[in-house]
Amino acid sequence: MCGLYSFRANAEEARNLFNYLDEPDFPPRSHVAPGSPIAIVRIEQGERRFALVRWGFIPSWVKEVKPGKPLINARGETVMEKPSFRNAMKRRRCLIPADGFYEWEGDVPGRKTPWFIHRPDNAPFAFAGLWEHWMGGNGSEIETAVILTCAPNEMISRIYTRMPVVIAEADFETWLTGDEGEALKLIRPAAEGFFTMEPTEISRNALPPKPANGQMDLF
Repeated sequence: MCGLYSFRANAEEARNLFNYLDEPDFPPRSHVAPGSPIAIVRIEQGERRFALVRWGFIPSWVKEVKPGKPLINARGETVMEKPSFRNAMKRRRCLIPADGFYEWEGDVPGRKTPWFIHRPDNAPFAFAGLWEHWMGGNGSEIETAVILTCAPNEMISRIYTRMPVVIAEADFETWLTGDEGEALKLIRPAAEGFFTMEPTEISRNALPPKPANGQMDLF
């Protein structure tokens, strides 16, 4: 799964890559965790726009938001089969700017090795995302997003069984505006050599919060 990532690019670097109309001033973050505001790029009235939403997908048909498992990842292979994601995959795809993500190797709690996975040149890139708008019966509203995952490429398979879907710059427009058939073809592992990885250290304060049942990744 992808449960922690980084986005340290400044506002100008992000705007140059994603070519959105807005000029937001947002702080760089080395650790972006579930439940926090995240940057997304989506289409509004035919234009690319920047938005801040919550990382933790809430389907539009949910009657009330309850504490528990946050929907932070969705399996790309089954995204059109799941009621939670099907409509968003058709109509509300987004790009999630990042410049690296973290994964843990090992099965023993407290002894897992965290790895930081990033471009060799540390350049920013985009995860494939879906966003949703939820409105409560009392008029409250919230926009949320989820990161799509797929089988790992050879490098990442050495430490984990999944990886986030990455959308190449040349495919940004197809992911944002193409039909679902075209978009589904982009759900695939990143090419070998796209990423490099290195062991790292992460403080407890940077780790994502654990739900009561310990499960964070819903498929």
